[in-house]
Amino acid sequence: MAYQIQTYNQIAEAGLSLLKDPYEINTVQNPDGILLRSHSLHGQTIPSSVKAIARAGAGTNNIPLDNCSENGIVVFNTPGANANAVKELVLSCLIASARNLFEAIQWTGTLAGTTNVAGQVEANKKAFIGHEISGKKLGVIGLGNIGSIVANDALALDMDVMAYDPFVSVDVAWTISRNVQRVHQLEELLSSCDYITIHVPLSEKTTGFIDTKAFRAMKKGIQFINFARGELVDEPSLIEALENGTVGKYITDFPNDQLFGLENVVAIPHLGASTSESEENCAIMAARQLKMFLETGNIRNSVNLPNVSLPLTSPGRLTIMHKNIPNMVGQFSTLLAEREFNIADMLNRSRGDWAYTLIDIDNKLSEDQAEDILSRLHNIEGVVKARHLPNGWS
Repeated sequence: MAYQIQTYNQIAEAGLSLLKDPYEINTVQNPDGILLRSHSLHGQTIPSSVKAIARAGAGTNNIPLDNCSENGIVVFNTPGANANAVKELVLSCLIASARNLFEAIQWTGTLAGTTNVAGQVEANKKAFIGHEISGKKLGVIGLGNIGSIVANDALALDMDVMAYDPFVSVDVAWTISRNVQRVHQLEELLSSCDYITIHVPLSEKTTGFIDTKAFRAMKKGIQFINFARGELVDEPSLIEALENGTVGKYITDFPNDQLFGLENVVAIPHLGASTSESEENCAIMAARQLKMFLETGNIRNSVNLPNVSLPLTSPGRLTIMHKNIPNMVGQFSTLLAEREFNIADMLNRSRGDWAYTLIDIDNKLSEDQAEDILSRLHNIEGVVKARHLPNGWS
């Protein structure tokens, strides 16, 4: 049986090439999986056949996560695949901002059509004298895949680095240099740093995270860089901080009508992850995660379910997405025992309101037996989607 994949946007061939036979790309109306980048699925009917959606990128605000969970759809992203691309642009903008390159290049462009360009350059270059970043203090808000490597590489540029992230993961913590100064109060970072870059995921809790209170805590003339999400910054507060000189320069990858054309705002057209290497890395990771889930039921880098991995060695596997409520696993075990199906291995993990269970059985199920089991599983209150994978294939 072929797996059918619907794609949106232009997905790098390096990723699509992983989905060979028995995969079919963009040939049907009822796909098993969706592979996309920035295309928005909000307001769009997602076919009931869809089992998983893989986003070739980190942010998933273009995907209706609650709706997907309610319908048993696993949503993946690709954390870290574009981290190097974003890091390089952040550090480029940091240096460019310190040396007034944005203003200098813009001014040089005004010389088109004039004469004695070399003389004008020599006469006016003093207006663009900048600063060296060596010895300056950079504040990094958020130590995820991007923030952590920005912090480490800023140290290599001889900057003093201060970081704030109360929720840094253990895996990332091991990668952060001991010379990065961790602080437990955001205000300490805001009041101490010459430059600040933010790398925090967007959520209901972080929308408007940098507000009037945060700006008032910053040093006068701060250089603020935002390659995470525009909504993390409260725009009325930002505009006020620009007008009173608290923010000397705001560099954002998310220009909009309110910010466009404002003095001391450098608007970049969402180029953070726009490199050929990043697009390939994201496509490869997304395709691998989608392929692994469809073939084995294992989950890695889901945003609505926990990571779950169990080697598939038994004749058959049941995958069950369900509400995180008591006695679900007990009901699954009882159902299988009543039909004399032996459980060879089992793994159950939860994340918030949702849970996911893998059950490997010693029995090789016939098509009728599989349909019966799946029907009975779906009749258990709280189960949203169950699948049978004989030898790893549904």
